[in-house]
Amino acid sequence: MKTYKYFILAFAVILIDQTSKLLVHQYMFLHQELTVLGSEQYGFKLHYLLNPGMAFGIRWNNEFGKLALTAFRIAAMFGIGYYLVKMAQKGSSSGFLWCMALILGGAVGNVIDSTFYGILLNNHPANSPTPWFHGQVIDMLFFPLFDYTWPDWIPYLGGDYFLFFSPVFNIADSSIFLGVVVILIFQRRFFGEKIQTDYSSASDNPIAAENSAIEKPLMENSDNASPL
Repeated sequence: MKTYKYFILAFAVILIDQTSKLLVHQYMFLHQELTVLGSEQYGFKLHYLLNPGMAFGIRWNNEFGKLALTAFRIAAMFGIGYYLVKMAQKGSSSGFLWCMALILGGAVGNVIDSTFYGILLNNHPANSPTPWFHGQVIDMLFFPLFDYTWPDWIPYLGGDYFLFFSPVFNIADSSIFLGVVVILIFQRRFFGEKIQTDYSSASDNPIAAENSAIEKPLMENSDNASPL
């Protein structure tokens, strides 16, 4: 099976992700917020943030954590690409492969930020030993939908302010999240299709068909046998 179409999707995700990040960097200042849809308080907003850590604003506040995260992203990028090719060669479900392409595109998008933005955009933290591999990921998508204060009678949370949805993320994060969620929802369809294909291929094999013909009466005799 040709795999180039899946890599085209991954490249499209990378292109859209990087374009959106560079536009935000060029035309917005850090922590600036623009309302796209909705009110000033709720809706869809662009909020320019720099994230030195993981997706959806999760961070590791130490030097080893940042280097480990960047190294993991690079390794994951190559691992996902290799896995996509191998699964395509094995005839996996096209839906599953499209999801893997989304995940690959998102992974590469954030790798570019972590690896090169410290040099190209000079956005590495001030205390970084080197700008290489210390670039901060640009986040901008913000969807605050509602907020409230927890009632005082609730243990541990009473009196705390809560905003849904509070994380700020980017196109790459969204692509990874979408790919993973679709795989989880349709995993039985994706992998069941592969099992059915393998069964059909075995049925076309004379030896497999003969074995199936032998096994069937044996199973029937076993079911009809009376207990001793």
